[in-house]
Amino acid sequence: MPEARLETEQYKRRCEEQSAQLVDLARANLALSGTIDELRQTIDGLHGTIDGLHGTIDGLHGTIGELKETIRELQGKLNSNSKNSSRHPSKDGFNKPRPRARREKGGRKPGGQAGHAGAHMDVPHEPDEVLRHLPATCLSCPHLAECTARGDVFACGERRYEVNVVVGTRGTEYRSMEVAACPCGKTVPGVRFPENIRAHVQYGDSVTVLAGLLNTYGAVSFNRIRVLLGSLMGVGLSTGTVAAMTSRCAGKVGGTLAAIREMLAKECVVHFDETGTYVNGKTVWVHNSSTPRLTFQVVDAKRRQDGMEAGGVLPDFRGVAVHDCWKSYWKYGDATHAVCCAHLLRELTWVEESGSGHGWATRFKSLLLGMKRAKERTMARERTEISRYYSRKFDAEYDSIIKEAEAACPEPPAPPGGKRGRRKKGKERSLIERLKELKGSICLFLHNFAVPFDNNQAERDIRNVKTKVSGCFRTERGAQDYLDVMSYL
Repeated sequence: MPEARLETEQYKRRCEEQSAQLVDLARANLALSGTIDELRQTIDGLHGTIDGLHGTIDGLHGTIGELKETIRELQGKLNSNSKNSSRHPSKDGFNKPRPRARREKGGRKPGGQAGHAGAHMDVPHEPDEVLRHLPATCLSCPHLAECTARGDVFACGERRYEVNVVVGTRGTEYRSMEVAACPCGKTVPGVRFPENIRAHVQYGDSVTVLAGLLNTYGAVSFNRIRVLLGSLMGVGLSTGTVAAMTSRCAGKVGGTLAAIREMLAKECVVHFDETGTYVNGKTVWVHNSSTPRLTFQVVDAKRRQDGMEAGGVLPDFRGVAVHDCWKSYWKYGDATHAVCCAHLLRELTWVEESGSGHGWATRFKSLLLGMKRAKERTMARERTEISRYYSRKFDAEYDSIIKEAEAACPEPPAPPGGKRGRRKKGKERSLIERLKELKGSICLFLHNFAVPFDNNQAERDIRNVKTKVSGCFRTERGAQDYLDVMSYL
């Protein structure tokens, strides 16, 4: 019994110790549960922080991509020049690129080619003066006068001519005659002067035309015209008179310009372009519509559609409009549009020089030039359309290059964080999308032989605005007078 009691007491003590341990464990478990809850909250918070950091990282990746694209565009602007963009050569500054022709070597020798149309000088009319040159021996001969008088001693061995320009003025006096004593006994009214004779002394139409031509086609300033005419002909003009003469020339051609505008609206192919100039320090725009034989130019304060409407040709035009892809031209849906491929070649050159390493631009340049050569060869054979073989070949190559370009420069991803707004595509991607969308207008020159490869016709016609000595105009009326005369010429 004592042993049983002892074991019972030991058992009780162990039970009490274990109960105490259980109480301690329960307390520890309770404390750990609180710690676990705190850790869970901390973990949940860290998950939220991590998610936020992921969003921030994604946003930073997007920002970095945008900054890289911005840096690339800025570098492209720094590297842009008249050879790889639409930038005017006068804006190249001192860092002009080395001249590099886009034409390929044709294998021909320099100089005039066999069969080209030559030019030579003709005697314009019968000579005004004839000078006879005798042998030196005869000049000292005592019988010179006798031989000259006979007329049969000397014969012309060779004739040579010299043509000079006579610079001078020719004055005409107009007299209004009055009848002092009529033998018929009638009273005869006085005679009126011609309509164009309005002053006691005035300059004739020839002086007006000469001053107008020098100012417009010659790009000579008013002051230099005054000095030239005064020095060469003794004609004393003021700069204001020269300006008025140019304005009178413009007024004389108004009816012809209206007819030119109507004829241009009925042409099959017309070249369109616009360029900026200055009127009294403000930028205005010269809008050009032209063909190889017709030119019409107007000045307007607006470059976009309002300015094009002022030209009066595009609104009624139903033919092929060749232009540089300026977006305002596409608003005229009645016309068929052809894109200037020379502008595309410059943009493709920019892609080559931008450092992107994308080879599609070089392939596309070769394609455009290959299409141009194929058309020229076909026209040389007096054919009116490209063969089906070349048509299918160029079409497939065009699509292949566009696929390569889209893979090399894909569309930019959507902005992170649900940001709204258009995605910034960059210059190269925008060019790719334009080439894809406007395939028909770009290749129109290949399928319609009346459509040229480039828009050089309009650019040549509008280039005269840039050759003006002062580079600007004082008034909008003066600018339009200048353009009216140039359109007529």
